[in-house]
Amino acid sequence: MKRLDENIAKILLSQKQIQERVHEIGTQIAADYAEKNPLMVCLLKGFCLFFSDLVRETPIPLELDFMRASSYHDGTQTSGTVQFEIPLSRNLVNRHVILVEDILDTGTTLSAVLPALQQQKPISLRICTLLDKPSRRRFPIAVDYCGFEIPDVFVVGYGLDYNETYRNLPYIGVMQ
Repeated sequence: MKRLDENIAKILLSQKQIQERVHEIGTQIAADYAEKNPLMVCLLKGFCLFFSDLVRETPIPLELDFMRASSYHDGTQTSGTVQFEIPLSRNLVNRHVILVEDILDTGTTLSAVLPALQQQKPISLRICTLLDKPSRRRFPIAVDYCGFEIPDVFVVGYGLDYNETYRNLPYIGVMQ
């Protein structure tokens, strides 16, 4: 039987490092949004794991919604074209919105998603990403809550995939 971790060259972020940082981010969001009932939007599907852990670490009233948009179409490089596959179900008018993303790489996906969300007139719109690769950025996007800045390597685990595999690794690893 093939082992899930046999194509992992190294562990970039351990399960413990991830848990500690997610707790810190959740605590900061709770402090920033006390009494504001923010709407946290999960950009599916890679980061349903991060999103689930993050909302449990954010001890304030909040609401959740999900959308799916992607510029990676079964590959390791962005296609440059963003597809909206699942739209939001909630209205963003007069809401404080936190968009939760798995990894901010080139910024292609968010460069399409952010204007679409801004059109709905939220009071505020902030970005939370677990991983940031600023060396690859093609679009100027400011991150409000960042878990880790990482080098230009292809990573999997903790929700991140390669062809829909490796999402269930408890850590973030670099592919061989």
